[in-house]
Parts: sequence; C-alpha cells; structure tokens
Amino acid sequence: MTMPHHQMHKQTAMTPKQSFFAVFCIEAVADELKTTGDRIYKMLTDDSNILDNYIVPSYDVLHTQGKEYIVQDLLEIMRRRGVLK
Repeated sequence: MTMPHHQMHKQTAMTPKQSFFAVFCIEAVADELKTTGDRIYKMLTDDSNILDNYIVPSYDVLHTQGKEYIVQDLLEIMRRRGVLK
C-alpha cells in the first residue's frame, strides 16, 4: 500500500515560536503572490521542503528580519528550487 503524498512529508519538530513564524512566512508569501496560504504551504513542503530545510533551521536569523526582506528571501529560494517561475 502506498501512502498519500501528504503523509510522506516528514515534518521537523517545531517550537511554538517557529510554528508561528512558519505561518507568518506562508501567509506573507501568499499575500505577496496573491494566492492562498494552502498553495504556498504545499510549495514549501511537498514541492520543495523549504519549510523544513530552510525556514525552520534559519528561524534564529530570519525572524529578526523585516517582513519585506523575509518575503523576498523566500521568493528567491522558491525560484532557485524551481517551485516558483
């Protein structure tokens, strides 16, 4: 039996602050791209693993930056990883 794709995603354990920050990042990028948080979440998890491989490990540095910097940084990473054209 194969697992649905969304269940194969191995999530990193996050602190409550990291979880709040991850939601902030997802919603901020969604606002910038005029799309839904669900779509951005899928792009950052299933499509690229940016959430677990970049946002969570970089929390200590990223959360000290301004919203505009964070959004532009994430958009650039999404482009480099091929999930955003």
